[in-house]
Amino acid sequence: MTYTQLGVLAVILVVAFDLWAARTRLVTRRLFWVSYAIIVFFQLITNGMFTGFGIVRYSGDAIIGGSSPDAGPPPFIGDGRLAFAPIEDLLFGFALVLLSLSCWIWLGRRGLQRTPLAGPPIWRRAPTEPDEGP
Repeated sequence: MTYTQLGVLAVILVVAFDLWAARTRLVTRRLFWVSYAIIVFFQLITNGMFTGFGIVRYSGDAIIGGSSPDAGPPPFIGDGRLAFAPIEDLLFGFALVLLSLSCWIWLGRRGLQRTPLAGPPIWRRAPTEPDEGP
């Protein structure tokens, strides 16, 4: 499978998990999309640095666009790239974020969250003094 096919498959599987398996339905919520817009902004910055500086290179046969790793630096926009990174990276990033959040909510609904819900870890708290009555 190509990187493109794997990216599309990952998105399909994770959206199906969100909607029907975990039933968290995050993709139907406005708050998710606003939060994801913030995440994708920083994803483009980091992916752009890795691919723009040549730290990460992709085979032209595996991604949308055909730029070869030996052809020099990739274009900033165009040839299947956005901020130097292949469009497929956005697919994988979306799938990763959605899966993480869906699992978090799904597990929380089953009571697998940390107890207590807030504050320092239980083992780091100072012992409490017994309440003194009047």
